[in-house]
Amino acid sequence: MSLDSHSAPSAADHSMFLARRLKQGVRTHVLLVFAMALVIASVTSLSLFLLRQGLRAQVTKNLSEDLSHSVITFQNLQAERLAALERENALLADLPTLKALMTSGDDLTIQDGAVDFWQLSGNDLFALAASNGRVVAAYTKSAPATAALRKNIGALISSHDEHYLIDGDSLYACAVRPLYFGSNEEGTLLGYVVSGISIERTVKQISQPTGVEATFLSQGHVVASTLQPHAQQDLISLPSLPSASSDGSVGVTVDGTPFIAATEDLSHSATSPLQLVVLKSLRPAEFWISRIDRVVLTAGMLALILGTLFMVVVSLFVTRPLESLSRSVRAFGTGDGYYRVSFHGTQEVRQLSAAFVRMRDEIRQVNLKLLEAERLATIGRMASSVSHDLRHYLAAIYANSEFLALNKMSAKERAEIFADIRTAVHGTTDMIESLLIFSRTGSSIRRVPELMATLLERATALTRQHPDAEAVTLLTRYGDPTETAAVVDGKQIERAIFNLALNACQAQRSAGTARQVILTLKATDQEITLLVQDNGIGIPENIRTSLFEPFVSEGKQKGTGLGLTLAARVATEHGGNVTLVSSRAEETIFQMTIARGLSDQQHPTVPSDRHDRIDTHEDAHI
Repeated sequence: MSLDSHSAPSAADHSMFLARRLKQGVRTHVLLVFAMALVIASVTSLSLFLLRQGLRAQVTKNLSEDLSHSVITFQNLQAERLAALERENALLADLPTLKALMTSGDDLTIQDGAVDFWQLSGNDLFALAASNGRVVAAYTKSAPATAALRKNIGALISSHDEHYLIDGDSLYACAVRPLYFGSNEEGTLLGYVVSGISIERTVKQISQPTGVEATFLSQGHVVASTLQPHAQQDLISLPSLPSASSDGSVGVTVDGTPFIAATEDLSHSATSPLQLVVLKSLRPAEFWISRIDRVVLTAGMLALILGTLFMVVVSLFVTRPLESLSRSVRAFGTGDGYYRVSFHGTQEVRQLSAAFVRMRDEIRQVNLKLLEAERLATIGRMASSVSHDLRHYLAAIYANSEFLALNKMSAKERAEIFADIRTAVHGTTDMIESLLIFSRTGSSIRRVPELMATLLERATALTRQHPDAEAVTLLTRYGDPTETAAVVDGKQIERAIFNLALNACQAQRSAGTARQVILTLKATDQEITLLVQDNGIGIPENIRTSLFEPFVSEGKQKGTGLGLTLAARVATEHGGNVTLVSSRAEETIFQMTIARGLSDQQHPTVPSDRHDRIDTHEDAHI
């Protein structure tokens, strides 16, 4: 069979593919706004993070320093309290009445007399002890003196470094003064005067001016605190805390309130293990940090809004001219070479627009030259393809016309010469009609209801009359003709079938093989398929890529090379196509499909002289 091929993807398909790829991109102004928002959000988040970290570090440092200062203040205040107690005890110890009371040696007398001296001192704790350290009289404002209290007072007297006395849940800062009969250096030791004040006073004095919460812990119990009772229980359950003297502090939560906490160990100056815990609330600092966070976030949102408005304004000067230029490029890509190009925007955009206009004009000029060259090349290929056959036909007409001019020829000879002239005229007509169909477009199609079986028979009959169909067996196969109805241009479909059948007849054959072409018609609800099969040697591999291209006639000794091209074009204009199904030795099959395009009322009738049939014709001559 003669040669054709499927053409490469069309320019329209390529343009649609590029358009889809372009739609997947991001618009410039969207990218600018997104980038601006990302930068502002990143800067705001980073600034907020650094600011919070810096503020927290500074607040922690300041509060730690406050805690250290509070401990120092407590120590200084306690030193002043102890010094005052020492002076009071020194005054009491110099009273002759107290010395006389201690020389009585009677415990009851000393206990009764000690009450007056206790009330005179006004302290929270007062005690008198014998020279051996035995406590004779002891009084407190909170509760009667117990044996444990007397024992602790005795331990306090025997120790020269301890100043804190722990009695159950009470804590006292105490001073001890010995009583001498005579001078302190040479007199006789009569006993000891012990005075003490409750630490509760000192704790409140520390807390009120500094805002620090102070708590004294002894063996897991609170002995003095400015915290509420339920908060004291939370504090007891906390792990060990750093020492205030080491400039260390930790964050803790007591009763739902965040604090910075530090401790001071006072066990060396107390009758039992004693620890001072100072806490500074973080609530005020967190309040101000939260306010600063809100200010920074508000500034970030304001910057985002203003930045968006700014980018919108920028897009009017930058992105909008770019989008206009992009539309110009797309218009040029779709074939509109005269789309108006805008010269607005920045200097770079205007330069780009001018460069595009110059490039477009140059491409348009080059395309015009290429089209003209292609047109001339097509005319040359067409002239080269048809000139030989056209000269052959004209020469036959001219020569036979001269013979007809002779008077000595018989009627039989004249009839034979006339038949040769008619064959040459038909050949010339076929060539001219093929060129006309090739030059027409789908606008010339006139669709009417037709029976494809009828068109197949007409095309087959016409093929049998062609000289190239001599000694070729043409077989037509189809079922009920009424099932092959379609709305088509009958003349063009008949011509397409004729070209396929003649193309099969003109195929090269090996010697000694019976030449045969089978045309099979099949119908479905939506389309009609024609299979054209011949028993030639097949289509060589090197020419299968050029199937369906115009003026390709390799494998045939004559012809315009438009047969399969016209068949493919007619099929395409009727909603179908022509394809090469297979090609090998002794079997080459082409398939043509067309859309039926029928409505319920479009069903042509079968001519009376047509029947379901398998036709076999051999040695058909024109």
